[in-house]
Amino acid sequence: MNAAPVLSDQSYSYHGGTKWHTDFSDAQTVAKEQDKPILVYFWTTWCTYCEDYNQNVYSDPAVRDHLDDFVLVAINLDNDSPQASRLKQRYDATYPPQHVAITPQGDRLVKINGYAKKEAFIDYLERAQRRAEQ
Repeated sequence: MNAAPVLSDQSYSYHGGTKWHTDFSDAQTVAKEQDKPILVYFWTTWCTYCEDYNQNVYSDPAVRDHLDDFVLVAINLDNDSPQASRLKQRYDATYPPQHVAITPQGDRLVKINGYAKKEAFIDYLERAQRRAEQ
């Protein structure tokens, strides 16, 4: 039984009604073109906290407004592709859920380990945005 049912196509994964890139290189290109930071979401289908993000955080209008300031990329921690493995190692993502806000060049702005309620999640996103603008 999967805890976090997620729709996907070749290029995107859909979490809580939000659209996330699945290819980091594509997301990085978009981030550079749009001059936006990237939010990398490390998740799995069996993660109950990931389902909490889907149901209670990503679906919130205030959270969605903040997510619009980022290029979103979702990396399934159960994916063993070379790209996913490099990202997991670079950002020390060993368990779900984890989020890492980074610059388009890959420099870490903020890391969110585990589950954060929507108010705390928004605070993390705002902190990442401020750091990105420095």
